[in-house]
Amino acid sequence: MNDNHFKFSPSVLILPLFSVLLIWTVFWVEIRFHFDFGEWGIHPRTLEGLRGVFFSPFIHGNIEHLYNNSIPLLILVAALRFFYREHSLKILGLGILFSGLLTWIIGRESYHIGASGLIYVLVSFIFFKGMMTKYYRLVALSLLVVVVYGSLVWYVFPNVEEGISWEGHLAGLITGFVFAVSFKTPEYKKMIKYDWEKPDFNPEEDKFLQRFDANGNFVNLPKEEPVEEFESYFTSNFPILYEIMEKKENNKKANDFSISPDRADSSLRNVVED
Repeated sequence: MNDNHFKFSPSVLILPLFSVLLIWTVFWVEIRFHFDFGEWGIHPRTLEGLRGVFFSPFIHGNIEHLYNNSIPLLILVAALRFFYREHSLKILGLGILFSGLLTWIIGRESYHIGASGLIYVLVSFIFFKGMMTKYYRLVALSLLVVVVYGSLVWYVFPNVEEGISWEGHLAGLITGFVFAVSFKTPEYKKMIKYDWEKPDFNPEEDKFLQRFDANGNFVNLPKEEPVEEFESYFTSNFPILYEIMEKKENNKKANDFSISPDRADSSLRNVVED
């Protein structure tokens, strides 16, 4: 493959900036007009709580909560858009949906709010997908994500910190892994350069590998015996047809044979008698 798939476009900046601006706008509206959007979060296993699947990523409890989610969201959405352009919008939309539904199923009896579930979807997808492609740029991105956000894995366990939705984090982690397995990226598949990389390669038929025995020692191949080929003494452009003649009483021998060139005049036929 080549790096032509990595193309910078304005959407690499516009999409993450819009996402962060949106959650800050929602928080400003809540503070400015004294709304309480907390009840619009995910409330597990209640019909009313299902609306939080769509609204909870845009709702935050305080300025610290909002700030802690803004920077990771800005960086990860930009990375997703640049390296996985074709799947970026699907990852964001379906990530909110499925991580929210899973939180609604496994969450405790409380309101779950914040974009951290989506952040865990992005971290999980970028890490696992990069390792699965085995392409060096995406593997480097996966390792960078681990270095920067690797500590987030502790917050998928219960009772690590009071007041956080570890269920939402776990739901995002699982959703991102499922997306990494489900979404195919054939454009990042390594091009086959050598015969031994092909799936139908048979090492027993390879001339080079035949020079090594079972212990890896170099051996000489047995010499091939020359094959004798029949050489004709004459050539002809006219095919010869053989015809068996009926027995005649006056002939001394049983059979007569005639040889005639194909498509030749009948007057030129020669009869040879033994």
